[in-house]
Amino acid sequence: MRRRKALILSAILGASLITLAIALNVGWILISWREFALVALGIILFGLIIAGLTLNTTFLIREIRRNELQDAFLNAVTHELKTPVASIKLYLETLKNRDIPEEKRKEFYEIMLADSNRLMTTIEQILQAARLREQKVESRKVELVDLIEECIKTTLLRHNLSDSAIKFSYSEKLFTEGNKEELQTAFLNLLDNAVKYSLPDPKIQIRIKNSGKRADILIKDNGIGINSSELKQIFKRFYRAMNVPENRKGTGLGLFIVKTIIEKHGGSVWAESRGNGKGSTFVVRLPKKL
Repeated sequence: MRRRKALILSAILGASLITLAIALNVGWILISWREFALVALGIILFGLIIAGLTLNTTFLIREIRRNELQDAFLNAVTHELKTPVASIKLYLETLKNRDIPEEKRKEFYEIMLADSNRLMTTIEQILQAARLREQKVESRKVELVDLIEECIKTTLLRHNLSDSAIKFSYSEKLFTEGNKEELQTAFLNLLDNAVKYSLPDPKIQIRIKNSGKRADILIKDNGIGINSSELKQIFKRFYRAMNVPENRKGTGLGLFIVKTIIEKHGGSVWAESRGNGKGSTFVVRLPKKL
């Protein structure tokens, strides 16, 4: 709330200073129109003042927005780390202090394992976001169909879904060049999001198609959708869409990691959606390797 007030105040102050500068400059020109040299100098100085004020206001707004995103990221990370740790602690204390039947013990172990995986996923995302730009791509041939099938199996197991939840189609096997592990990370993030932000019964369709010198991988879900104004914003670091339910926590790093990996491999990624509640389609375009 304080930052929002500061943003509004900064915008009003910037607009007021720009208006005052214009009024002073116009008044000076009208009074001193015969002094051409002074008028020319005044116009130059006026331009510099306006440019400085505009840059200062823009920089201030960006800094406030960046701080808001970082605060949201810290809050999300705190929740993502604290929640599974608290859950694991609770179950361990229960196992220690009570006589639990064997079936219940197995159930507790499964829950703790799932919480541990959630914890590791969050930590991995943070580490990947920090090191991705510094790592060089290991160039080797990667078969995309096998890669996607491996990611599908991992996603089905991770979210305890039936095989029918994800449908995969392709007309031919296509290859790209790059780091298989990094590409797996990118597609796993996209599939995790497709499940995470889908309806209670996820229906995900994946298709690979040949686009000349490029291979397009389309991942379509039946989820909450994305507002048209946010289709580009969602790939920014720490950004989370406005329509994400409060109970769907995240770090705001997943799609940033996807974009960074795909661009490192000479490709591009974008999102398509008809709006809230109408699902989303993510398209990954990678250079094809013969």
